[in-house]
Amino acid sequence: MDITPLTSVADERLGGVRLLLKRDDLIDPEIIGNKWRKLRHNLAGLRPGRPLLTFGGAYSGHLRAVAAAGRRLGVPTIGVVRGEERLPLNPSLALAATCGMRLRYLDRTTYRAKHTPEVIAALRAELGDFHLIPEGGSNAAGVRGCAELPAEITTGYDVICVPVGTGGTLAGIAAGLPPGRRALGFAVLRGAGYLAGEVARLQREAYGEPTANWDLDLGHHFGGYARVPPGLEAFAAGFEDRHGLEVERIYVAKMLYGIYERARAGRFPPGTRVVAVITGRRSPPQPSTPVAPCAAPTGLDSGDPR
Repeated sequence: MDITPLTSVADERLGGVRLLLKRDDLIDPEIIGNKWRKLRHNLAGLRPGRPLLTFGGAYSGHLRAVAAAGRRLGVPTIGVVRGEERLPLNPSLALAATCGMRLRYLDRTTYRAKHTPEVIAALRAELGDFHLIPEGGSNAAGVRGCAELPAEITTGYDVICVPVGTGGTLAGIAAGLPPGRRALGFAVLRGAGYLAGEVARLQREAYGEPTANWDLDLGHHFGGYARVPPGLEAFAAGFEDRHGLEVERIYVAKMLYGIYERARAGRFPPGTRVVAVITGRRSPPQPSTPVAPCAAPTGLDSGDPR
């Protein structure tokens, strides 16, 4: 049974392609969409009082989701942010801070090595023991949570599409597909060819071997992470006007644009039934008053693309 609604999109620009939106952004008001799916198994069996530590950029929905989950469960949280500290807080980090998340910053060179034993050991030496959730929640537990999504879709479809940052959602959805269906991930990062190896690695960790039912689209990153050039902004705004659905710009807009481009170019044959997973909502507005510090240190990453 669908736990989030499927919304049909009627748009002549799609030609004969039928587009259905899987509204994962409606699952939880705080822990949005696929973040909830990735965290559900990661949060099972936590030791009381042991902090959760995870990684993300300055505008990371994953950091917000972990912070909200920690507040809900009464678990301390630490967010390791890519880049330098700046003030004031942006909306994403402000929300994480109000949920009690302690923000710790890593320069970009060190951040690229965040998965290495040396960096993890240094963080433990500084911060004490913690339960580690990788960037984006992309590990075997997160993959298993995302693999539950296809079973919720009771309407017939051919392809399920999802935006891709770290690869965990695509890895899970593909692993959970019934026979004859395919998954297509739209990379939001520039130079993201490495993600093919990441998706396969995550599937091996979760299920022992990768599947052969998924593909990556690397051509709709629009210049890189957090880049929203005028053409993409115009497309997203037009979609909102036509269909009354707010479009998150960093991930969801790029996927939707890619789907329309593929339909226009005939890369989805007429009659193809495409499900697009709406993985998140736009960031909340900037608070009008300063956010009271909930933990130290706090601040703002530069927000530059990866």
